[in-house]
Amino acid sequence: MNPVTRLRSSSRTPFLQVVKTAVAVVAAVLLCRLVIQGPFPTFAAIAALLVVQPSINQSFVKGLERSAGVVIGVVLATGFHLLLGDGVMVVLLVIVLAILIAWALRLTPTSATQVGISGMLVLTTGVVTPNYSADRILETVIGAVVALVVNALIVPPVLLEPAHLAVARLARDTAVAFERIAIGLTEGWDRDRWDEALVAARALRQQHAKAEASLGSARESLTMNPRGGRHRTILDRDVAITDHLRVLVTRVTGMTRAIRDNSAPDLRADPVVHGIATEVARIGADVRALSARVESTRLDPALGAGGLTDGDDADAWTDDSEPALTAPLEVVRPNSRHWVLIGALLEDIRRVREELLGEDD
Repeated sequence: MNPVTRLRSSSRTPFLQVVKTAVAVVAAVLLCRLVIQGPFPTFAAIAALLVVQPSINQSFVKGLERSAGVVIGVVLATGFHLLLGDGVMVVLLVIVLAILIAWALRLTPTSATQVGISGMLVLTTGVVTPNYSADRILETVIGAVVALVVNALIVPPVLLEPAHLAVARLARDTAVAFERIAIGLTEGWDRDRWDEALVAARALRQQHAKAEASLGSARESLTMNPRGGRHRTILDRDVAITDHLRVLVTRVTGMTRAIRDNSAPDLRADPVVHGIATEVARIGADVRALSARVESTRLDPALGAGGLTDGDDADAWTDDSEPALTAPLEVVRPNSRHWVLIGALLEDIRRVREELLGEDD
């Protein structure tokens, strides 16, 4: 890989965040020039650059990390300056001690780096006095607070829509996996077709993990966000649906693998297998209906809290209508050759039915 390409991210930072960062830096510097008489407020500008993050909660955490690192670094540099002066060896000693202190205190990477940088800047950018050190700490606090306020007031980010769409896609693709089993049992697929079906079913696990990651980002964006409101209702519903889908993904993958491993040319002729295919097709229909209900829940930007549009159901998992599943199949006389596979599929259907009806333990 070209080393230059490693400098570029796979996705571009939203332009709004770039604008907010620029506004925060300018506001922090101008405010510091009014409050603190002295050199250019470098610490305030750096704090503003670092604290504007994709979510308000992340900005708050970055502000704490940045402030803690600056306080430790400035105090450390001031103390050594008063004892030993500000020679090159003193600067190097402060940097080494800053690294060791950050390690001993188990500081986060942001705070740990800031301890050394702050100590070095204090010793190399001016005459170190108690007032000078206090001003640098005040600069950092001002920069962090300004960045946090700017991030909260200028369209605070809400990352719910990507997560919402990920849940809908996961439900739709899970439905496809169940429908694939029904078609394969009806048509009597060979092992190669079932191998392809198993690969597609296993891919649902990674898709589920990505949906959970998107939900985590959405929850992070709503923490301390004044635009939260009804967003949290939608998020909680999507989290509940994703938990149900985890069970369905596990079942559909297991069913696909069981058929792949135990399929035979005469399996299609078994009358019980035909009934199983019908039930699995109904499962697919129910899960597809769930996906449609999730997709129909649109986030309305016109609502101040980003709530549901008119006519949307606040709970897309539960519904007044009964699922398409019938009562569990009854097998009077198990097939002597395929009874293990049939029994396993019947048990999977039973558990999926309980999950869809909300009867599981």
